[in-house]
Amino acid sequence: MKKILAAMLLTLLVILAAGVGYRWWSSGNGNKKQFQKSQEIFGNPLMGYAPSAWYEKVSEDISLLYMDITWAELEPEEGIYAWDSIEEENQINRWKKEGKHLILRFVCDIPGDEKHMDIPRWLYEKTGEDGTWYDGEYGKGYSPDYNNKVFIEEHEKAIKALGEHFGKDGLISYIELGSLGHWGEWHVNYSDGITRIPEEAVRNQYIMPWLEAFPGVNMLMRRPFHIAEAYGMGLYNDMTGHKESTEEWLTWIQEGGDYGQAEEKDALGSMPDFWKTAPSGGEFTSSVSMEQMLVTDLEQTVELVRKSHTTFLGPKYADSQYKDGYDKVLLNMGYRLWISEAAWKREGQEDCLCLTWNNDGVAPFYKNWPVYLYLEDPSGNTVEKTEINMLLSSVLPDTQLITRTVFETRDIPALLKEGYALSVGIEDPMTEKPGVRLAMECAYQNGRNVLWQKEK
Repeated sequence: MKKILAAMLLTLLVILAAGVGYRWWSSGNGNKKQFQKSQEIFGNPLMGYAPSAWYEKVSEDISLLYMDITWAELEPEEGIYAWDSIEEENQINRWKKEGKHLILRFVCDIPGDEKHMDIPRWLYEKTGEDGTWYDGEYGKGYSPDYNNKVFIEEHEKAIKALGEHFGKDGLISYIELGSLGHWGEWHVNYSDGITRIPEEAVRNQYIMPWLEAFPGVNMLMRRPFHIAEAYGMGLYNDMTGHKESTEEWLTWIQEGGDYGQAEEKDALGSMPDFWKTAPSGGEFTSSVSMEQMLVTDLEQTVELVRKSHTTFLGPKYADSQYKDGYDKVLLNMGYRLWISEAAWKREGQEDCLCLTWNNDGVAPFYKNWPVYLYLEDPSGNTVEKTEINMLLSSVLPDTQLITRTVFETRDIPALLKEGYALSVGIEDPMTEKPGVRLAMECAYQNGRNVLWQKEK
């Protein structure tokens, strides 16, 4: 009888202990924390404004730079590439050191004020000088014949060289596929007698080398061509801020259609959801003044940026002298990731942290950079770093994702009461450092967003 009573008493004690433990874990004694989203305006990696890479001064919100390279700059002599001058002009070492990333566009024809070529002289001669010298509405320049087989073969070699030089370290995050047309925008002013853009089979020969040379880099095209749809590419709009042109671009994306530059029917595909997996970019138009876009028609500009699910704009971007417009457009670009709740659960002897992720932006974070939780002791030393099992790119706007992370360290909530701190960080594989600021009301220190920290 004594043994039975002892066993019953032990069972009762276990139940009571479990009940006390359950109450501690569920009654709000520091095991759950809710956060408010922030409306503070700030820049973040892989989004926002993207000034030219040769700018000497950039504001703190800038994390992307734009680099265009003409073929004449790249390969002044056949097979000899001018890497040193390109890197010096575009401050490549500086941007690597500062942990910033680049948008690349390769260009064969930029209209200017004087007669010139943007392809090298040797290529001009090798292709039989069969392009078109022009002097018209857009300016002066030389438009190659993009149907030329030698031109296509040499283009493939040039792109391969670009990939071998710039495609290995993650510096290039986005490529706006240029190559064809004025400014690499896949159109020519054929009313000046310029040969039209080639048909699809030829155009695709300018695209495929990029996919091989820069695997893992987000590609963007000026129009929703079928190949863009097939390979899950993004799109860019160099007329951002111009209502009619942007709405036409959005109509192409929604409905597809014909491609007048090549007199080709149904050359454009319908890609209304492309932004969910690939970025929308571009730059502000030059046909409308900054004052009109950022002051007079600011609400319209913001609406167009949001409808386009824009992640970045550059090299022509919002002038900082129009501070209110600059900020409001930045606030409505790209991702705005944040955590609304952090809740602890006890599973056996393990501490499990559940985080509720949100995105109040207009686009996802397109790279699946690793996300970590950092536990620090009262002296600031990291005692545990645990990766969260999640795909950042899956947190679409107006959606939630709950992650569950188990730690090796036991009873972390108790440690937090003793002065330990817990933070979350998204690390850039290029720098191996955290640096994404979440849009939530919490401290942000050393690239980490603080979830728990004892008040000093």
